[in-house]
Amino acid sequence: MLERYFKDLRAVDAKFEAQKIAFSPLCFWAVDAMMDFKLLELVEKAGERGIDIENLMKESGLDYYALTLLSEIALGMDIFKLVDEKDFRLKLGKVGWFLLYDELTAVNFNFVRDVCYKGARELKNSLKNSAPLGLKVFSDKWETIYEGLSKLPERAKKSWFDFDHYYSDCVFPSVLPLIFKKEARLIYDIGGNTAKFALAACEFNALCKVCIVDLPSQTKLALENIKKANLQDRISTLETNILSQTESLSGSPDVVFMSQFLDCFSLEQISFICGKIRQISSPNTRIFVLEPLWDQQKYPAAAFCLQATSLYFTTMANGKSKMYRLDELRNAVCRAGFTLVNAHHNLSVQCYSLLEFALV
Repeated sequence: MLERYFKDLRAVDAKFEAQKIAFSPLCFWAVDAMMDFKLLELVEKAGERGIDIENLMKESGLDYYALTLLSEIALGMDIFKLVDEKDFRLKLGKVGWFLLYDELTAVNFNFVRDVCYKGARELKNSLKNSAPLGLKVFSDKWETIYEGLSKLPERAKKSWFDFDHYYSDCVFPSVLPLIFKKEARLIYDIGGNTAKFALAACEFNALCKVCIVDLPSQTKLALENIKKANLQDRISTLETNILSQTESLSGSPDVVFMSQFLDCFSLEQISFICGKIRQISSPNTRIFVLEPLWDQQKYPAAAFCLQATSLYFTTMANGKSKMYRLDELRNAVCRAGFTLVNAHHNLSVQCYSLLEFALV
């Protein structure tokens, strides 16, 4: 996949890409307006014959000025295509189709709009201070976004969880057979969030028990879902700050599982967390790390999404973490006294990697 980073663009194409970056904030909100005004649906409904501005005015309720403004930038972004130049008749382009129907695009777009956009101006200061200074658009009392997830505005909260679940939920069916290839009576789900994995594990294996280890704000959400599923006898929670110097883990899990968790921390913090896990690990304990690694993706678009997500971590989440390459993540875990024993890549349509570690 990394071969594409050694190729070069023609100068004329590179200049066009640079202009897209220069105007990207305006273009983003133009697309948001088009979506709210249902223009993509109206143009798509017209089919291959297309629709002209006059009929689009009747269908949308917008005036000539607004429609020409939006349709022209839509042409520039390949959202619309011209069917007839004389009548200025429009049809839906391929980019428009993905904006309209592709779940990945919708999840990313809503997440950027509702969670990241206002705070994104603080990226430079966040990098200087190693702190998520964009988070102050929601609260100036939170050190990370995780402690305030349950208190986010409803629209932002929905977009955050839609984003988080989209990138993880679909991979669990591919992961569970690998985890339960050997006996796993007790699983510690560190960073278990809303109990999605814990519920899936209990459904997959009738004998296992799961302990969700997370911050109090997250275990509260998890407990609500556990009660709804009537699994209080099999799923428990442990409230802790995994980065605390004074709080330690206890117990003897067969499996420690971390899904989209370690990307929430710096490399130094990952080694610290894994040091805590080492204290409760035996030679038979298996540690599974589930992550979308950007250098293990099949498609450039997927790698780009992960690279861009790193900017969210810097500005809004914690100021210290990112989406990692395989070598970065592996080395950080191994510094705590583990060795990589198995690596499964390209799991599910999201191209996740499941890394299995054991004590050295």
